[in-house]
Amino acid sequence: MELDYNKTLNLPQTSFPMRAGLPVREPEYLKEWYENHLYERAVERNKGKEPFIIHDGPPYANGDIHIGHALNKILKDFIERFALMDGKYAPFVPGYDTHGLPIELRVLRQLNAENSTMSKVEIRRACREYAQRFVDIQTEEFKRLGCLGDWDHSYKTMAKEFEAEQVKVFGTMAEKGYIYKGLKPVYWCSHCGTALAEAEIEYSDDPCTSIYVRFPAVEDNGFLQENGLPLEKTYFLIWTTTTWTIPGNQGICLNPEFDYSVVKTGDEYYVIATELVEDTMKAGGVTEYETVLHAKGSAFENIKSRHPFLDRETVVMIDDYVTLDAGTGCVHNASGHGLEDFEVCSRYNLPVIVVVDSEGHMTADAGEDIRGLTTDEATPIILQKLIDTKALFARSEIVHQYPHCWRCHEPVLFRATEQWFCSVKGFAEETVKAINEVKWIPDWGRDRMTSMVLERTDWCISRQKSWGVPIPAFYCKKCGRYHITHESIEAVSELFEREGSDAWYIRDAAEILPEGTKCAYCGGTEFTKEEDIMDVWFDSGSSHFAVLRKRPELVWPCDLYLEGGDQYRGWFQSSLLTSVACLGKAPYKGVLSHGWTVDEQGRKMSKSLGNGIDPNDVVKQYGADILRLLFASCDYHADVKLSHDILKQLSDSYRKVRNTARFILGNLYDFEPDRDSVPLCEMEEIDRYAVAKLNEVIRTALACYREYDFNGVYRAIHSFCVIDLSNVYLDILKNRLYVERSDSRTRRSAQTAIYTILSAVTRLLAPILCFTTDEIWKELPSSSGFDHSAVLLNDMPAVYEVNFSGEDMAKWNRILEVRSDVMKALEEARTAKVIGASLEACVTLHAQGDELDFIRSVEGFLKDVFIVSDVHITDEGKGTYEGETVSVDVDKAAGEKCERCWSYDTTVGQDPEHPTICARCAEVIR
Repeated sequence: MELDYNKTLNLPQTSFPMRAGLPVREPEYLKEWYENHLYERAVERNKGKEPFIIHDGPPYANGDIHIGHALNKILKDFIERFALMDGKYAPFVPGYDTHGLPIELRVLRQLNAENSTMSKVEIRRACREYAQRFVDIQTEEFKRLGCLGDWDHSYKTMAKEFEAEQVKVFGTMAEKGYIYKGLKPVYWCSHCGTALAEAEIEYSDDPCTSIYVRFPAVEDNGFLQENGLPLEKTYFLIWTTTTWTIPGNQGICLNPEFDYSVVKTGDEYYVIATELVEDTMKAGGVTEYETVLHAKGSAFENIKSRHPFLDRETVVMIDDYVTLDAGTGCVHNASGHGLEDFEVCSRYNLPVIVVVDSEGHMTADAGEDIRGLTTDEATPIILQKLIDTKALFARSEIVHQYPHCWRCHEPVLFRATEQWFCSVKGFAEETVKAINEVKWIPDWGRDRMTSMVLERTDWCISRQKSWGVPIPAFYCKKCGRYHITHESIEAVSELFEREGSDAWYIRDAAEILPEGTKCAYCGGTEFTKEEDIMDVWFDSGSSHFAVLRKRPELVWPCDLYLEGGDQYRGWFQSSLLTSVACLGKAPYKGVLSHGWTVDEQGRKMSKSLGNGIDPNDVVKQYGADILRLLFASCDYHADVKLSHDILKQLSDSYRKVRNTARFILGNLYDFEPDRDSVPLCEMEEIDRYAVAKLNEVIRTALACYREYDFNGVYRAIHSFCVIDLSNVYLDILKNRLYVERSDSRTRRSAQTAIYTILSAVTRLLAPILCFTTDEIWKELPSSSGFDHSAVLLNDMPAVYEVNFSGEDMAKWNRILEVRSDVMKALEEARTAKVIGASLEACVTLHAQGDELDFIRSVEGFLKDVFIVSDVHITDEGKGTYEGETVSVDVDKAAGEKCERCWSYDTTVGQDPEHPTICARCAEVIR
């Protein structure tokens, strides 16, 4: 019977599927991970080793996760998984931000109720249930992305123990004098009915009326008279884009060091900053004017002017906050509606006038005829008053960037109210010192945070809503002063830890305060409680106290904070401020920030634009590993572009890596590492070359991981798999793997190399392609050196000792340069139909001098490296194909085609037992 030579070949065998089927298979791996406590085992195996702690910035629990959440958590998971495989003790405690206005508004909307119809306790209980529901939902969504962590013990800002610790943070800052209550202008959202912090403000285009207003001088400080300027004809010209604040004007501020001009037009004189005269006159349509006087802004101090339509004098003040960016250099000051206005007016002992109430309606101080109107309704009436009194110099309709509430997206007001503040200015110098001790990635984060801290004087930490941690302050009924002491803070903290913060609204002050408590100012013994709650940024900014310093498995300061770039004014900053205020140093050693997720046009993804991509949809269609690969393949420090086209392209890249793994697994079906491995230093030279190339990838990937450069990891591994392996080494290897005797040393050498490569690459890729690498790992032949239950339970690969010098590497790089020329020549010959498959070819290399000597020195490798049947070398003439290193001729190889190995050989037909195969194959199967 004729022998089937195909059955004598070592053809690949594997159950590893070509099609990944990630959306179906990934949930199976998740189930296995959690049933087998993979995270806990990975952490436990490094117990006692160097810790590495990422502190999780809590996402807001008010809906499903969005693509920005996915980017953030996946980046953290890359770092977490690498740390665990890099020998670090790296527990990861996820967190959730659960208080705040968005939840409260949604709950009230769902219940179709207003605060007045429900008690605070009822509102809070409904909010807690709502938040917990989305904590549970988001937890499952993050798990589905492959993100590991202590999900069963995540921290929540609404937890009793968290609230208790947060109260202590507030108390410590109060004891140090950084917390106070006072009347100051703050951002105020009349739609949400609460004060806002800077981190809760977003700037958007807003149409408005820009106006220039004349304020007539009515009382000289001596300067006008000395310079012959008529008091009754002299005006200070101000510019504003908030017409509704004009009724609140109490003064006009000039910069004492700027040059000002007195400009005469007709019989009237206008005081304007010299650099802004031309633009101001142009805005007023004035073409004929002359400058009659120059003076510094300080010369005009304390001149009195008259309000355009109210019976009120205003005063000319000086301060260096005035700039020349726009306007006239004479700044309209309304103490109740601007922070600089408030500070300057306070220095001049002017009263605070607030012309808008908490609901956005004009007050009596604005005038009885506009009292009760909204600012939008009042604006045209105020404009008409300015026209009627001939005070309006010019007006125009413009669109400018104006602060809006980040929750309801409505324009906000700046109005003075009684609020609780943290005096950032009080410890700014210490904070800057702490900033300089932190590693910021990217580097510009240091300067950004420094400037933000130095520009910030106060942090408004009170909110006028129900769902949050109550501000733990009491008020003396007798004198009205607030009462915060170490003893009162301890009492509130203990109460919250025992009963939760709802107890603040259930118990009377007398039930909370220690017995015998007295007012430090008047000795009063009866107290009421503060009604405001804390800013949610104070909640999350206290997390390093409530989590890092309280959980025994964690450490403070942690190694890393990782969030989006918006958190420089959010969580990065609030955590820094609470930490420096209480402990004198930053709560983190490093801060890493990422960009936004944007569409292919570079637009930030949002519901309003309808350009968002739901991560849950991506996972259902492509699998989580494709999303993870996308985030690893991009420069996440900048904005991350995302679209279905990009995901499809990444799917192709993924398949190339997967197919490389499948090929290797298919050729390891009969390989038992502990039994069959060849010592690395004794492998065939090309196999040692392949492992030496692997070593380069290992060095690069490990260095990139430690710098959080996941794109560098991806590029190094992808290039190695596609170019070095699939296009070169594995292609060369096929003949040896398939044709040689299965247990031959040369085949075992090849198998040892590819096993070494795949085991290393799988571990290097494990933090990124967490599902796929686990699938590969389980298919790899078992070795006593690894834990094969999960790839995560193994160490990152170290560089292998393969006895391969720099000279050896240079030699093989040079061989492959020659190969590149030969491959191009073979392709041309194939196109010209000289040959079909490369094994039909005999290649002649034409070279001279050093190149000829080199090629002859490596002649024994060339036939296998080129995958041809024969190679000739000559120093005569030129080949038909001129390459970079050699010129090449391609001819049909002599001999017949071997039925078993498909090479052309003159020995085919010489063996009477096997007349259709070559001598080499006959020897193998004998």
